[in-house]
Amino acid sequence: MKIKFLTIYAVGFMVFLYLPVLFLPIFSFNDSAIVAFPLKGFTLQWYENLANEPGMHQALINSLKVGIATSVISTILGICGARAVTRYEFFAKKSITSFVMLPLVLPEILVAISMLVVLLQLGFSLSLISVALGHILMCVPFSMAILISSFEGFDQSLEEASMDLGEGPLMTFFRVTLPVVAPGIVSSLLITFTISLDEFIVAFFLSGTEPTLPIFIWGQLRFIAKLPNILALGSLMLLASFILLCAAEYFRRRAQRRTGTEDSVI
Repeated sequence: MKIKFLTIYAVGFMVFLYLPVLFLPIFSFNDSAIVAFPLKGFTLQWYENLANEPGMHQALINSLKVGIATSVISTILGICGARAVTRYEFFAKKSITSFVMLPLVLPEILVAISMLVVLLQLGFSLSLISVALGHILMCVPFSMAILISSFEGFDQSLEEASMDLGEGPLMTFFRVTLPVVAPGIVSSLLITFTISLDEFIVAFFLSGTEPTLPIFIWGQLRFIAKLPNILALGSLMLLASFILLCAAEYFRRRAQRRTGTEDSVI
């Protein structure tokens, strides 16, 4: 009885969460600017219109720049943090780790407003750099959570054997440690890039005159005639996010299998 109830609850939860999202690609093929049933017909016009949106193209380039910078820097910081947490004991280790993970539970709007105030007080102008800084702050905890599971199951005797054979710590890291945790690193890169690509609130406060793709979409929603184009763009973003997250989950599970931490919970 308990299992049946949990199954019904899980199915109901998934329907409630994802059914509205499925309407996005459905209406993106509707041959009408009115979002309503019944559908008027099938068309690819809205997708074709995206090719003639220079503002959207620039916003996409901005998002890609921010996303790539965020994923690379967040993953590098995540590697350093995860290695320190899993390998060494230091003063206030748990408190420092909890502090680093704090952005996971803080409301995004508080993070965005705080960063806006700090950056303006320091004399920085709002740009893609400020957006990237905000996204890095939010993505480092996700990167650490992924990479900690990779480092937890790593056999340190492999590094010891490498150094016994004459390799230094740096080359041991690149030639022994890095290949083993590589699936976790790839997973971190993909997830942090996806988070940055889809993030709206921090970008809204910190983007200045250089909007990212979610900010561009928000601006276009004021015009009813642009709604079908936004539905088409949103469908493409949904597909891209789904592919990236599936790839990230594949590499995360591969890393857990290689390190023997399939049952670990972060």
